[in-house]
Amino acid sequence: MDSIGLLLSGAALFLNGLMLLGKANDKNVGVFNLFVGVFQMIAPFYLIIVSNQTNWVLYEKAAIFLFGLTYLYVGVTVIKGMEGTGLGYYSLWVSILALVYMTIAFTRYGDVVNGLTWLLWAFLWFLFYFINTQERDITEYVGKVAVVQSWITLTIPALFNLTGVWGAEGLYYMWIAVLSVAILYFIYLGYKLFFNERRVLMK
Repeated sequence: MDSIGLLLSGAALFLNGLMLLGKANDKNVGVFNLFVGVFQMIAPFYLIIVSNQTNWVLYEKAAIFLFGLTYLYVGVTVIKGMEGTGLGYYSLWVSILALVYMTIAFTRYGDVVNGLTWLLWAFLWFLFYFINTQERDITEYVGKVAVVQSWITLTIPALFNLTGVWGAEGLYYMWIAVLSVAILYFIYLGYKLFFNERRVLMK
């Protein structure tokens, strides 16, 4: 069920990215966010009930709620046409928690892929905070980041899990490279955005 949740999260994030890029209708995407958000709220409750409910199991399942509440919040905000500051500050809170998950992944589990994935998610949630609370328009940049992350951190890893190939050692190291290249790509896009804005201001 965790992998199914990741797969659906990938779809929602992909649509959210397209929405930010102006390629998908806001309210249509908002409805899909509600569908995924409800699933991502029900699934962890079930997984917790059937688990041994140790602290680390609860810690892992709690992460699903972060996604579920985000998608529900996005869906309601978009459909109702609400101001996004509440969503923005919630995203800031989640981005801080994501850094905690990243640290635990590196230090407790020694899992580089999971650590880099949480780093990317922390960055994305921070961008959601930024576009909903700050006046500077970086919507296109956030849309591109969301689309790329929807595939490399959610959709494709979920498919690997569902097909039983995720544990392969070669694939693990390949995915470290994929995530590292994505980080460099986001830095490059951010530099281009900053450089272009500076050039406009200097004219």
